[in-house]
Formats: sequence, structure tokens, C-alpha cells
Amino acid sequence: MSEEKTNVMRILDQKKIQYVAHYYDTKGSIDGVSVANMLGQETARVFKTLVTISSSMKNYVFVIPVDKELNLKVAAKAVNEKSIAMLKQVNLLPLTGYIHGGCSPIGMKKLFTTVIDSSAQDKTTIYISAGKIGAQVEISPKDLSNLVRAKFANVTYD
Repeated sequence: MSEEKTNVMRILDQKKIQYVAHYYDTKGSIDGVSVANMLGQETARVFKTLVTISSSMKNYVFVIPVDKELNLKVAAKAVNEKSIAMLKQVNLLPLTGYIHGGCSPIGMKKLFTTVIDSSAQDKTTIYISAGKIGAQVEISPKDLSNLVRAKFANVTYD
């Protein structure tokens, strides 16, 4: 496990935003729930970053708990779109600069409209990808939303 600083961590350092870096083993199949387990955290505190595309061809970023599923209808409403769909995996790297499994809402190639699931608001800190598989940053949801200019909304299935 390499514990090098990621671009996400460098951005947080530069903006003087407090965070704690966490690293996990990348052997075997990795999904959000196993990452939460490896970090010894409840899944409600570990968030994944999903990138979508709307019917009007705009991209949106949603940050939701790893054990939840994005409700596309509700998510579309949250960003005032008729409909949205998940971005095809092949388009993720060229669009964001991140690979599947290592996508962070911080440091994408451009700042997309971002929505953080409102369940994050009652947490002191949440875990998000540090921009590469094997690394997470623990950060205050308020600091994250201020940094990426995100709003909070209920966007998952209950």
C-alpha cells in the first residue's frame, strides 16, 4: 500500500482544509462496502462519487453512501433536469481525470454541479475517495460542500 499524497490531498493542503488520509489494501475485488469494512467504518460514513449525464447533455456529480443506490428520478429533480443517466465507464477518465473506483468529487478536470446526499449532513466527517484506488480522505461534509460548491439533497432510495 503506497501512502503517497494524491492530487486530492494536495488540493486540500493548498486550501488549508483539514482531512485525514486513510489507505486500504487493493487486492481482490473492491467495492464501496468492502472499503468501508477495510477502514473499519460503517457504510453510512463512506461515500462514493457517481458521475451522470442529463438529457440536456450536462454532467452532474452525486456523492452518496456506498451502500445506497442513486435514485435517478429524484437526482434529476435535484439538479432541475428532466432525466439523468449514469455516465458510461469508458467516458469517466476523459471527462473527470479519474478511473472507476478512484473517482473523487475533488480535483476533477472541471467543477461540475455536485450534490451530496443529505445523510452526510448529520456526520462530523465522511470518507470519500482520495482520487485513486487504495486511498480515502476523511473530511467534514461542510468543508467538502464548500470546496466543490455542492448542495445537499436526498438523492438515494430509502
